Amino acid sequence: MKKLFTRAITGGLYVALIICSLVCESQYLFYAVFLTFIVFGIWEFQSLTDNKQKNPKLLKFIDVIGGITMFISFSLLANDSNVGIVCLTPYLAYLIIRNIAQLYIQSTTTLDNWAQSFMGQLFVALPLSFLNFIYFNNPLMLLAIFIFIWLNDTGAYCVGTLIGKHRLFERISPKKSWEGFWGGLILCVISGAAIATWLNSYFNGPQLYGWIVLAAIVSIFSTWGDLCESLIKRSIGVKDSGKILPGHGGILDRIDSLLLVSPTALLFFTILELISK
Repeated sequence: MKKLFTRAITGGLYVALIICSLVCESQYLFYAVFLTFIVFGIWEFQSLTDNKQKNPKLLKFIDVIGGITMFISFSLLANDSNVGIVCLTPYLAYLIIRNIAQLYIQSTTTLDNWAQSFMGQLFVALPLSFLNFIYFNNPLMLLAIFIFIWLNDTGAYCVGTLIGKHRLFERISPKKSWEGFWGGLILCVISGAAIATWLNSYFNGPQLYGWIVLAAIVSIFSTWGDLCESLIKRSIGVKDSGKILPGHGGILDRIDSLLLVSPTALLFFTILELISK
């Protein structure tokens, strides 16, 4: 019971923080929350993939700074498209410094060091940086994406617990079931239709078909994102990515669903904009 209470409190605070960062119309709060995700997300990823502790902490710090510069660079580009390639200068500086730093590290696993660093940028920093383009276009649509992720998790858990029998990906996540997957997907689609019908004036989003497609995209790709992180953890033999969130594990355990949803949703919005022209 104590663990359930701790998990509920931590989850509630996490949800409240996300909502506040997206509805309070404060770019600084948005930056604070999502840069925190990047810092801890990259650090946890590096710690997970470096289970033999062969990657020096100096490189981890450089990679965290790299993730921060990527987010800031994308933020500048999303906020003002006229800045062009200049906004990428901080991240280009990271790429140069990271490669030079490897020359001064005495390591027998140089290729592993490089692979861990740049995979961390691709797996964690890049998807979170893409969120800038959605946020600066319409922060409430980013909130809607989070709502669909939470609904998908809720629907999948409830239906999977009640009637789940057929394993979805047993070798990666034994508890996930096809019944749970369909439960999450159906709940998301119904919620998307409800938002389009009654709340679209508030969210200022697409028409009915757009909401339904977005809900389905979020449901499917959030499940795949969760499975990708589970695959990493299972290959290493750990349950959680970290311990910073009591009852939930690490930051990566909370944002894993977002890591594939972010680029896919951005692609969907881009296609939708092109079609509407």
